[in-house]
Amino acid sequence: MTDRQQRIRPLPDRAHELLAAVDAPPRLRAHLELVHDVAAQLLDGLAARWPQLAVDGEAVRFGAATHDIGKVRHPEELTGPGHAHEPAGADLLGELGVPPHDARFARTHASWHLPGISTEELLVSLADKIWKNRRQAELEDLVVARLAAASGEPSWEVFLALDDLLGRLGENADRRLAHQAAFPVVG
Repeated sequence: MTDRQQRIRPLPDRAHELLAAVDAPPRLRAHLELVHDVAAQLLDGLAARWPQLAVDGEAVRFGAATHDIGKVRHPEELTGPGHAHEPAGADLLGELGVPPHDARFARTHASWHLPGISTEELLVSLADKIWKNRRQAELEDLVVARLAAASGEPSWEVFLALDDLLGRLGENADRRLAHQAAFPVVG
């Protein structure tokens, strides 16, 4: 096991069991581990800078660890674009006994722009972008607004601090992408 692999935080037990139950392909599993790890780092950074932010960290970590599980039913989306895995993932998690509140991340991780999206859903979406150092201004602006509302700080100050945190989290994107690519798409 490489140093990088040792530093990736393990998936929550429940997510690990669900991925085993659906025989998740190795590349999907690697992707979910990496996004989960980034989500955990994001939560740590947010808690250190904005401890007043009320967020369900367990839900964010679970959501990050299962957000793409629908790709089991749409394996073509493991290597290409598509959104069919989103409702399929929420449905699959429901079939496996996961409550809708926890299964929602599979459906909403690419729908962060819709009204009524929770802070937890925004953070799963953000982790799914930042793991590969992809910046999405509209998504980040929504997170800035939540952080500014929770902290009472001016938006520009929150923006600068969040930008710094996301920049640090994105630094290892090349290694994460190489790590994911080392796993086969099937079997």
